[in-house]
Amino acid sequence: MDLRTKVSTALKQAMKDKAADRLSTLRLINAAIKDKDIAARAVGNDEGVGDAEVLAILGKMSKQRLESARAYEEGGRLDLAERERQEVTVIEEFLPQQLSDEEAAAAVDAAIAEIGAESIRDMGKVMGALKAKYTGQMDFGKIGPTVKERLS
Repeated sequence: MDLRTKVSTALKQAMKDKAADRLSTLRLINAAIKDKDIAARAVGNDEGVGDAEVLAILGKMSKQRLESARAYEEGGRLDLAERERQEVTVIEEFLPQQLSDEEAAAAVDAAIAEIGAESIRDMGKVMGALKAKYTGQMDFGKIGPTVKERLS
């Protein structure tokens, strides 16, 4: 079952369960996917977005909510921070399991070996390979410095 179907099924179940908070978050996810579909159609892709792009959307949404929660906590709005964290929990149900630090480091080493990267100039190729293979499974903002260190 693809991610779009999983989200749709969860949305219907949340409606049946009358889970208002969960339903709200699932509708946000659905709207974000449909926005990307519309943008894809505008450039000639009539099939819409695939699972890889849906994973990227979910990862971005999760990251945005975590940043908002931190900002709310710093501002003393713990009620809003808690709501953001609840949304992150719902979003992360659809994301694959995150790689541990050791697994991420092993993935970086494997990508470097696979590409034959030798210098910092190859960093883009390594990051591209990692994004193609591990979208939604690792934070590329955190992994970038590791790649840079290994290539230096």
